[in-house]
Amino acid sequence: MPRFNKNSLARPSTLLFTLAATCTWSLGAHADGAFGADSQWMTGDWGGTRTALLNKGIDIQMAYLGEAASNVHGGYNHGHATRYADQFTLGAAIDLQKLLGWQDAQFMVQLSNTNGSSLNDDRISDPRAGSLSAVQEISGNGSTTRLAELWFSKGFLDNALNIKAGRFSFGDDFAVEDCLFQNLAFCGSQPGNYVDSITQGPVSTWAARVKYKLNDQVYAQVGVFDVNDSYGDNGNGFKLNGAGTTGAMIPVEVVWTPTRGQLPGEYRVGYYYSTAKASDLYKDANDQPAALTGDDYRRDDSQHGWWLTGKQQLTTVNGDAARGLVLYGNVSAFDAATTAVDSYQKLALVFKGPFDARPNDTLGLGVARLHASEQFLRNAKAANLASGASYADADFVPLQHTEYDVELNYGVQVTPWLNVRPNLQYVVNPGGVRQVQNAVVAGLQVQSTF
Repeated sequence: MPRFNKNSLARPSTLLFTLAATCTWSLGAHADGAFGADSQWMTGDWGGTRTALLNKGIDIQMAYLGEAASNVHGGYNHGHATRYADQFTLGAAIDLQKLLGWQDAQFMVQLSNTNGSSLNDDRISDPRAGSLSAVQEISGNGSTTRLAELWFSKGFLDNALNIKAGRFSFGDDFAVEDCLFQNLAFCGSQPGNYVDSITQGPVSTWAARVKYKLNDQVYAQVGVFDVNDSYGDNGNGFKLNGAGTTGAMIPVEVVWTPTRGQLPGEYRVGYYYSTAKASDLYKDANDQPAALTGDDYRRDDSQHGWWLTGKQQLTTVNGDAARGLVLYGNVSAFDAATTAVDSYQKLALVFKGPFDARPNDTLGLGVARLHASEQFLRNAKAANLASGASYADADFVPLQHTEYDVELNYGVQVTPWLNVRPNLQYVVNPGGVRQVQNAVVAGLQVQSTF
């Protein structure tokens, strides 16, 4: 039997029962009622109350995301296991222009509850090395409830200038990418997946962002984010004070959103600089290998890196831009002295509406490369030289090189409020460790809006 966190709110058996029940109920349900086949919410329109709230500018948002993964072949531990992780979100997006007449003003509050465990921890990756990515993109936060968003934004000059401030994460605004896969290498803002001083949702930090629209297709933005590792601790989900702040993360980004005929695109180029000190991966205070000298690793004064992302629709289906082939790409580089993954590349294709009978389904294929920092590799070699350990020894530090992740999936839009995405993943050199057998993983992702 799979092991689950005792606080987990869902299990695969419960999930499958719920899916079967909701699909059956939806067939005969009224569109505006609970489980309606045409409703955008599982719980329906609440007798018209929800639409009335929307008309006033209040959008109540409730959602569920669950991800199961099973190791079919390979990996560090060949014993078959299934792991499950999930996330509930509850919040409200408020259009203050509709509600109070405040021009171009918005308010957002959201809570997040995460549970479950990761298949990478003891099956896919060597536990001594850890993972470079994850076959369940929401895993890794343990079981906790936290404040994910609490911010206010205001537009000026006909919203050409927009200022946002409060609690949110780097990936809410910068290096943003669609998440139509289950593997972390294809989901979310990639700098937040690898750079310690960058917050990744659902963890939030105090921040501010200023965006200026240069024209209808181009805008530039700059942000300042509080670097505070304690916000990520499970016991600090609602911590609001700044105790533990070590510096500021400052990203800048230019975004271009061209439209070629009916084929929209989005291109982002950005750079980040962190004033927070970060532990060097290799050197001590005297620029010597810390693993050999036994001294503490030195604290570098800053971190920096850049990203280039692109999303371009390539085709339509019979002139319908809601359907067609979309190409995604990403090339990023991170601080090699302080970040275990120093470079990342991705290519992905998603076909929206692949069949006339299934116009809202998606078919996706992605390939990603995660390269471990040479400094990280040098440190492992130095540690093993000092200990004299070999790979079979418990105290050996595995050598991490490059991991490749591949995912093929099909997203079934069962109803407007329910999406089920079975997927097959292939992980080459899990954790970048060449001694670990390539892994085949079967996954299932479920998303629902309540």
